[in-house]
Amino acid sequence: MAKAVLLLLAIFLFTVTTPPFLTADGAAPDPVLDIAGEKLRTGVGYYILPVIRGRGGGLTLASTRNKTCPLDVVQELQEVSNGLPATFSPVNQTKGVVPVSTDLNIKFSASTICVQSTVWKLDKFDESRSQWFVTSGGVEGNPGRGTTSNWFKIEKHDRDYKLVFCPTVCNFCKVLCRDVGIYIEDNRRSLALSDVPFIIMFKKA
Repeated sequence: MAKAVLLLLAIFLFTVTTPPFLTADGAAPDPVLDIAGEKLRTGVGYYILPVIRGRGGGLTLASTRNKTCPLDVVQELQEVSNGLPATFSPVNQTKGVVPVSTDLNIKFSASTICVQSTVWKLDKFDESRSQWFVTSGGVEGNPGRGTTSNWFKIEKHDRDYKLVFCPTVCNFCKVLCRDVGIYIEDNRRSLALSDVPFIIMFKKA
């Protein structure tokens, strides 16, 4: 009986002390790599580029949906345009590396006409288009119930990557979990939740 109690206590302690950034088998998640095969570093600017060419360039900010501010995250119309450099801030920044499958903030390194941050966030549901769009004006850091809309993940997609919205910074919150894809309207390619992921790669700025 005593051995059973000690075993249960050991399991409990392991469960509550295992860092949230470890995978189910106890290993640290793989780092995200750029097109040069180098690890993505926190605080360093990278262009987010499409793997499939011929449908636009890198990611940037623009006025869409008949509104001026906040600016939405969109794809450049010209394939040769890299867009704006973005920095990535994982919820755990112990080694300065950006890991896959980890909650992180994405922030464009740019100034805009809107008096708001350039941190990405999931906007409120657009009823007229039945879409969840990715916009700016988010809050960097401060993980918890009030900031769930500001956290995204980079996931592997075969040999490339995709963006996912499925925040786990709040254990008791009910959140959406979907890929981030492209919504096309009036020749504008906007980031929105989708069943078809936007396949991407990263180029150091």
